[in-house]
Amino acid sequence: MATITSSETENAGRRPKSFRLPLAVISYLQSVPLALILGFFLLLPILMIAVVSFWDYDFAQMYPDFLTMNYAETLGSWVTWKTYLNTLKYALMVWAITLVIGFWVAYFLAFHIRTTSMQMVLFLICTVPFLTSNIIRMISWIPVLGRNGLINSALVGSGVVSEPVEWLLYSDFAVVLAMVHLYTLFMVTPIFNTLMRIDKSLVEAARDAGATSWQILANVIIPLAKPGMAIGTIFVVTLVMADFSTVQVMSGGQSASVALMMKNQMSLLQYPAAAANAVVLLVLVLLMVAGILRIVDIRKEL
Repeated sequence: MATITSSETENAGRRPKSFRLPLAVISYLQSVPLALILGFFLLLPILMIAVVSFWDYDFAQMYPDFLTMNYAETLGSWVTWKTYLNTLKYALMVWAITLVIGFWVAYFLAFHIRTTSMQMVLFLICTVPFLTSNIIRMISWIPVLGRNGLINSALVGSGVVSEPVEWLLYSDFAVVLAMVHLYTLFMVTPIFNTLMRIDKSLVEAARDAGATSWQILANVIIPLAKPGMAIGTIFVVTLVMADFSTVQVMSGGQSASVALMMKNQMSLLQYPAAAANAVVLLVLVLLMVAGILRIVDIRKEL
């Protein structure tokens, strides 16, 4: 009868070890697809724009070179500085109005509508206008604000004014109004998402402690809603800074923005000059976003 030695028993009890990658390597491999997508569709185009911004050009074509002429013309022109200031003015005004409107709409949906289903229904109703094109929604203001539009017809017909009001259309007022209409939802959505995460017991505890509605709003709800406000601010500011069609149409060509200036440069085949403006605008927007992120920590919302 064959005997089994102890060494043979130990070998039989051993299982082949499976090869395992370290967790750090697995994490890097999982991030490769996203890194490739961001690199190809985000970083590479930005790099190409930065490279072209140093090229030379004439009325017919571009010439690969390394010149700072485009940046000198961009930063050394008073017209360019006025255009940037005008764009910042639009961004500030639209941000302030959309923040007020967006917060109160989100506050109403989050704290005054009791059922979740009705909250979702009303929120979807807010998104219905955004199912149409931005251009259509923007142009729809022209028959309302025009010289013979609905508002002027009502004002003249009721005797409030003797003649149509001229500044309703093709003015800064029309530009800001159209932008507020276009971008308010981008402020409502993140604020509504933040308010829905607030524990309602905090509000009840503040009310039981004797706080008034305004004290609860100022000391509980608004501080907890700051991350949503910051995200909405980033959305609205970046969209306004990059908008050229609204400024062109609603101002009647009487006002300008940085994006509109770049669009005009590209129509004249001045691609390096437009690229230099794009780089300056990108740096400006990134500085504004960095300032917002230093004031408010939005990582809890991401």
